[in-house]
Amino acid sequence: MNGEILLESGTNELEIIEFFILSELSSSSEGRHHFGINVAKVLEVIENPGLVPGRSAVDPSFMGTIALRGQVLPVIDLSVWLGLKRQLIDHEVILVTEFNNTIMGFLASGVTQIHRVSWRDVESPGKLLNSLDKSTITGIVHFEDHSLLMLDLESFLAGFSAFDASFRPRGEASGECSHTALVVDDSQLMRRVVSDCLAGSNFRIVTASNGEEAWSMLKSRHASAEGGDRIDIVVSDIEMPLMDGMALTKRIKSDPGLKSIPVILFSSIISDSLRHKGESVGADCQISKPEFPELAARAAELVGRSRTAPAD
Repeated sequence: MNGEILLESGTNELEIIEFFILSELSSSSEGRHHFGINVAKVLEVIENPGLVPGRSAVDPSFMGTIALRGQVLPVIDLSVWLGLKRQLIDHEVILVTEFNNTIMGFLASGVTQIHRVSWRDVESPGKLLNSLDKSTITGIVHFEDHSLLMLDLESFLAGFSAFDASFRPRGEASGECSHTALVVDDSQLMRRVVSDCLAGSNFRIVTASNGEEAWSMLKSRHASAEGGDRIDIVVSDIEMPLMDGMALTKRIKSDPGLKSIPVILFSSIISDSLRHKGESVGADCQISKPEFPELAARAAELVGRSRTAPAD
């Protein structure tokens, strides 16, 4: 599915596949909980071949595995993960996803449609959510007759010990920090983890929760001629409300005063088939989460290279 995406890079747009979980308390539209994820993460949608909820020592939402084109596909019950009571119906669907170099299936009641929206239309969860854990939601999109919640599937993977181990920063900082890295991510967890990783490689860290905030920080810090506050490298997620990482990168590389700053796109949706999008907006490097050792090494390399490059 993600090979069909026609969005131009750097337009601050995304395509969302909308799906729903039907509450066991109602079969009406009012009993539907609407969710969405980036189409770029979805390989295909298949009908549930018969998996039923079960118990697992790994995680209560783990339903088991199915064989799919020669691969073993683990399937997660989204309703259990989100703390919802799902009505069991015929023809449930599994969204087959790929992100963080991992292929997983997520069970839902059904899929409705695909929306093309601007990241500016994606609101931060803020105080609008009461029944759901805010750490599972990255944003809210409002339509005329309903709203949908954007799910943070990466936070699910972070709950497994194998993935959690890769979050641990490698090494400890030694010596004086001489470079400043701007870490841009809407996830508080990922900002902390990426910051710890880079701090372990002697970077000073400043953070922003979306591209718009990062852009304001860059323009402010580089407005004066003094170099003490200047940012040496930007490490940015792609999927963020208000301004995504692609649009931020395009702005940086189009600005005469900022274009020399290296930009690393560090995202779960980076893959060989989508790498051309980052290249088209001028990203210096693209790394798929959660490759933290590569991130630290490439950040140090790019900063060193930019410091020795001749000025335009």
